[in-house]
This record gives sequence, C-alpha cells and structure tokens, in this order.
Amino acid sequence: MKNHFELVHIGINTPNAEEALNLAELLSMMFNLEPRHGQKSEFGGSYFECMKAPFLGSNGHIAMCTDDLEAATEELKEKGFSFNMDTAAYTEDGRLKNIYLNGEYGGFAIHILQK
Repeated sequence: MKNHFELVHIGINTPNAEEALNLAELLSMMFNLEPRHGQKSEFGGSYFECMKAPFLGSNGHIAMCTDDLEAATEELKEKGFSFNMDTAAYTEDGRLKNIYLNGEYGGFAIHILQK
C-alpha cells in the first residue's frame, strides 16, 4: 500500500536571524499570513519556515508529513532512498517522529514528519 504524503511547509535557508525575520514578514504580508517566531526560525504562516541560519539543503528543506512515518520510511527505502539517521527524532515511547532523507533534491533537503 502506498503512503499518503502532504506538504507541511517549505524551509528557506537565510544567513541570519534578521534576514529570516524580514523574509517571514514579507511572505506573511504578501500572502496575508500570520507571522510567528520560532527558536531556530521565523514563520510566514504555516507555509514558510525561514531559517535563522543555513541548515540542511543548499536552499533549505521541504517538509512533508504522513499518517504512518514508519511505513513511509520503509516504502521510501524500497524505492532506493536512504535516511540521515543523525536527524532522526523520536517520541517519548520510542516511535519515529521525524527524519531527513539523505541528499538534496533541487537544492532542498526532504524532511518527513509523522502527522
């Protein structure tokens, strides 16, 4: 059975906190979104995560979610993709919460989250 994936947000790398804030405010104004401050990033609504410092991916990351992350990772492995285990985060009961794929796709890292 194929897993269903949904786009969560686009993460955009910026060089510093000031540029992240400026970009998040611009995107929020442009698309009538609510800006929100985060610890490592500034958000333009829930669609844009403007990183306060460059992170994975030359340009940033694309965050996708799925109802069954364990099954989704198995499906992606069967398709030949691998994961950056250093980025894996787990729930208190040991279930996978989110993880990045290895590599870049169009200059973006791919981040997959449990819905």
